[in-house]
Amino acid sequence: MDMSGGIQASLSGRYAVALFDLARDSNALDTVAGSLAALKAAIAQSADFKGLINSPVLTRDAAGKTIGAVASSMGLDPLTTKFLGVLAHNRRLSQLPAIVRAYETLLSNHKGEARAEVTSAHPLDSDQVAALARNLRTRVGRDVAIDAKVDPAILGGLVVKIGSQMIDSSIRTRLNTLAMAMKG
Repeated sequence: MDMSGGIQASLSGRYAVALFDLARDSNALDTVAGSLAALKAAIAQSADFKGLINSPVLTRDAAGKTIGAVASSMGLDPLTTKFLGVLAHNRRLSQLPAIVRAYETLLSNHKGEARAEVTSAHPLDSDQVAALARNLRTRVGRDVAIDAKVDPAILGGLVVKIGSQMIDSSIRTRLNTLAMAMKG
């Protein structure tokens, strides 16, 4: 498998590649992606869950049992549940957010998609995401998977990152540019 961007170079990348290979061999790429998306949302929404994966005081056994119970209550697939157990045993649960990002990149590459990180001041609805995906598809020439984030600090507009390209049409940037121009 061709690893672009040096994903295998990082610790989280090696774990993501291992999970991706197992999921591909089991024909469970999308199932695992769904479980990882649920974990990503749980990390973003729950301070307790974020504390669990970053806790240095939990023993391997306690972390394994706790993460197993969380996986069971979330209804995660068996492969992802076993993978979380391995992470707990190896004391690598803190790498989970980076592993999820690397897995998403691997899956997008496998599907021939580009990944776009889109930041907006307000949540985008499904119609807006679909329209943005269509517009970006014409720009980059292939399907685009959108990872939407909300940052009220940009005030309005969008910031789109695709690979090393960034399109910043945020009001914050426009105001900063105007302020710099007025200073002379």
